[in-house]
Amino acid sequence: MNTIQIIGLGVAGEDDLTLKAHKALTERIPTFVRTDRHPLVNKLRKKIDIKSFDDYFEKYETFDEVYENIIYTLIEQSKQYGKINYCTAGSPYYGDIVTKKLINEYKGQINTIIIDGMSFLDKCLKLSGYADYNNIKILDCLETDEFSFDVNSLNVITQVYDMDLASMLKVTLMETYPEDANILIIDVLAENVKRMPLLMLDREKNYGFSTYFCILPIEISKNRVYNVTNLLRIVKLLRGPDGCPWDKKQTHDSIRQHVIEEAYEVVDAIDNDDLDNLVEELGDLLFQIVFHAELASEEGYFNFSDVVTNVCKKMYFRHPHVFGDVKADNVEEALISWENSKLKEKNLTTYTDNLKNVPKALSTLSRSYKIQKRAAEVGFDWSDAQGAVLKIKEELLEFIEEYNNHNIENMEEEFGDLLFALVNFARFEKINPDIALNKTINKFIDRFEYIEKNSTKDLKQMTLKEMDELWEKSKFR
Repeated sequence: MNTIQIIGLGVAGEDDLTLKAHKALTERIPTFVRTDRHPLVNKLRKKIDIKSFDDYFEKYETFDEVYENIIYTLIEQSKQYGKINYCTAGSPYYGDIVTKKLINEYKGQINTIIIDGMSFLDKCLKLSGYADYNNIKILDCLETDEFSFDVNSLNVITQVYDMDLASMLKVTLMETYPEDANILIIDVLAENVKRMPLLMLDREKNYGFSTYFCILPIEISKNRVYNVTNLLRIVKLLRGPDGCPWDKKQTHDSIRQHVIEEAYEVVDAIDNDDLDNLVEELGDLLFQIVFHAELASEEGYFNFSDVVTNVCKKMYFRHPHVFGDVKADNVEEALISWENSKLKEKNLTTYTDNLKNVPKALSTLSRSYKIQKRAAEVGFDWSDAQGAVLKIKEELLEFIEEYNNHNIENMEEEFGDLLFALVNFARFEKINPDIALNKTINKFIDRFEYIEKNSTKDLKQMTLKEMDELWEKSKFR
């Protein structure tokens, strides 16, 4: 098998080279280097022939193209010569994408020998002056997104090559950090450390392959930005020996209603188009989820990681049209794919099982809606909304008949049938019955409040006619 010998050149001078690296570089085999900008390359050129990949960074438009073509060239050269050297700055294990891809993606196709060198990362950490080595996160600037960072850790971002990368990184960081967050810009080769606020990152011009960012952790007491880890710790403290007496007494059952209330408050914020309130209410709902996870963790059943893992697995499984080989070109096909995956996941062997699987804890209106929707998926449905309207009329007449007969038991049954028929019509018109009824409740309260505020006497002293007059006025505000 052909061999690529990957050599870490260390941070600066020849003193950084190991004896193995010296020996490998004198084997008289073709030698390639990722960049000429490493200070050791010019010294080595006086002794051996070295070819650089610097022109690839100008030749290709994206970094993906750059690295794929470097790898292609190295593999082709190894086929031609049997064995070659590939040299990279610092340690091959830290931040060199070529090494990472050769090890992970070309294993079995090419033999790789790694001769390590002093890493830029080691030097960067020393220059940062940060001592808590249990609290460090290493990130590649080409692979980060807004979910990569931990505000409680020192985030070290490797190899910020140029201002364009720095500008993109700034935008990503501002999704997580405040604009005045402290950033250390460290040039490992020059041993230069500069501190500046996040907002100013794209004002700096001297970026290169030896540039690292160090984002200092935010002191918890001064936090303006938190993450889920902070929330998990807060809930654990609330439940702990020195926590809140009320929180320590709660159980899954005692706070069950809070989950429902917070979910409805989220819906209210959406209905009111109140984004500030939506942020707050989503936080309250998340708190309930974390609290239940903490309760279960204390009992040894599951924890928050299990909750996240389960939903991630579910999303992967239920989206084979995104993560698998199922094709879905529109919303309808995507929904069919989702439902088919759900049936497999829950091992529902009959259509009736699918109806029974609708949670009983849902409001009766929502449960009716979901059951009717699932029945409709197998064709048990009216051809159009008119059929649902006729059914409402039929059930209303049957209810009135039982009312006239003063048959309370039958009235209850017919009233349920009437509600079920109304929900079915709502489904045809894509009206959520819970939301619709909640809006009516809010409207009722609002108009009732108008009566109370505009009445000249206590409501108990008013006649129904007087109240109704104010009620009608409330409609035209």
